[in-house]
Amino acid sequence: MKTEARRAIITGGGSGIGLAIARRFANAGVDVTIAGRDAARLEKTGLPYVTMDVADEASVVEGVAKCGRVDIFIANAGAAETAPALKTQRAMWDRMIAVNLTSAYLCAREALPQMIGRGWGRFIAIGSTASLKGYAYAGAYAASKHGLLGWVRTLALELAKSGVTANAICPGYTDTPLIAGAVDAIMHKTGRDKADASATFAKSNPMGRLILPEEVAAAALWLASDDAASVNGQAITIDGGETVS
Repeated sequence: MKTEARRAIITGGGSGIGLAIARRFANAGVDVTIAGRDAARLEKTGLPYVTMDVADEASVVEGVAKCGRVDIFIANAGAAETAPALKTQRAMWDRMIAVNLTSAYLCAREALPQMIGRGWGRFIAIGSTASLKGYAYAGAYAASKHGLLGWVRTLALELAKSGVTANAICPGYTDTPLIAGAVDAIMHKTGRDKADASATFAKSNPMGRLILPEEVAAAALWLASDDAASVNGQAITIDGGETVS
C-alpha cells in the first residue's frame, strides 16, 4: 500500500470509526496521531495523541501545529442531534454546522498547505449517507453533512494538480458508541428491548445489519495509498445498498 513513512492525523480518534482507522493505519506502518477533546480517552488507546476541539479555531490551529508534518488528514470528528425540522433550535443548528462542517474547513486550512508544498497528500472526510440523502428529524445533521461533501468536492477540484486528493467516505448507520447511545435513548423512551431498538437502525441497510467501523477503516487506508492516486472528489459509500435501494 506504500503507506510506510507517512504521517496521519485522525480527529475523533478516541473511539468508533476514528479509532478503527487509527489502528488500521498504525498496523500498516503509518505514523498515527489521534486527536480529540477527552485526553483520558485518547490516552487509553495507547496511541500518540493531541487534544483538539475541532469546533474551536484556536484549538485546531494549535493542535495541527503540534503534530508537525502531516501527510494524511482524516476529518472524522462529528456529532449528531435530532429534532423536527421546524422545531430545530438555532443553538443545535449552529453546533451541527460547527462540528460537522466548519471543523473540516478549519482542518483543511491548517493541514493542506504543507501537503501541497511537498506535492503529496490525502484529505479524507468521514461523511455519512446523510451527505447524500435527507433523513427525517435530522435536518441540521443532514445539512452539515451535505455541506461537508460539497467542501470536499471543491477541495478536490482546486487541488487536482497538486498531488493532493480530497475524498469523503459516507457510511450508513455504523456500530459505534454514537449509535449505542441512540439505542439506549430509544430503550429509555419507548421501553423496547435492545435488539428491537437496534433494529431501528439496522433495517435501513438492505443487508440488515450495522456497518462495522473496520469496514470504513479499510476504505480509508485504500484512499490514503498511492493505489488511489486518481480517486479524487468521491463519496465512497459504505451502506449495504441503502442509498440505491
